[in-house]
Amino acid sequence: MQRTYLAFQHNAKLHVLQTVVTAVRSIAALEEANKGLFKQAKEDDHVVVTEKTIFHPQGGGQPSDVGTMESPGGARFDVSMVRMSAINDGEVLHFGKFSSAELIFKPGESVNQTINVEKRQLYSRYHTAGHVLGAAVRHLLEKEIANFDELKASHFPDSAACEFQGLIEGKWKDDIQTRLDEYVSKNMPVEIDWWDEDDFRANGLERLIPDRKVMGMTDDEKFRVVKIVGAETYPCGGTHVDSTQMCGKTNVKKISRAKGTSRVSYVLP
Repeated sequence: MQRTYLAFQHNAKLHVLQTVVTAVRSIAALEEANKGLFKQAKEDDHVVVTEKTIFHPQGGGQPSDVGTMESPGGARFDVSMVRMSAINDGEVLHFGKFSSAELIFKPGESVNQTINVEKRQLYSRYHTAGHVLGAAVRHLLEKEIANFDELKASHFPDSAACEFQGLIEGKWKDDIQTRLDEYVSKNMPVEIDWWDEDDFRANGLERLIPDRKVMGMTDDEKFRVVKIVGAETYPCGGTHVDSTQMCGKTNVKKISRAKGTSRVSYVLP
């Protein structure tokens, strides 16, 4: 199975894309592992696979894009969830419902994809803000907290938070907010680049080198990174705004601690 070309990783401002359908599957015809990705599915729902996609699949802490696909023949498919296949490496599954049971895409048919731009912008702001928060906490506390490290993050608007190794006491909340405000107001550029292992080493970021086997990448492919110029660089496949100021006011909600880790939650206006 051919991997889906992730057009949004190369141009996040692409909100409409013409591509070709490679497969249409009913929910009933999906493998069990892939059925499990769409627990809300109903019998008349389908999954559509295309050669390229502008839809960001849920992953990396970011929610999936939503939107529509339409064919010249009048078929319309409402995309409500997008996930990476649990079976075929690199295959993107667009989950949703056709407007008419009589008008369904056929493999080889050309379709126009359109994403919900408002939601994409919100998710991009949250994703960038999460990295800015991670950078602010690292620069402030990596020498203050024993065994400090950045672990993972959620950039979902209703549960946005960054997790860190080490215990961050509540007394740091105001200092984190101050550093975060500073980075947002500096209007730091946010740039996308493509690195190999040597680039990580050359920038002193060997600790961030991803596992290309786990990611299903070939030896000659490069890793996508997001650079918050003047702060930090992260391996990242998600979508972002062009500068830290575009995140808007980013508020630290609270710091919670459990089993040697700390979770710093945040919210945008």
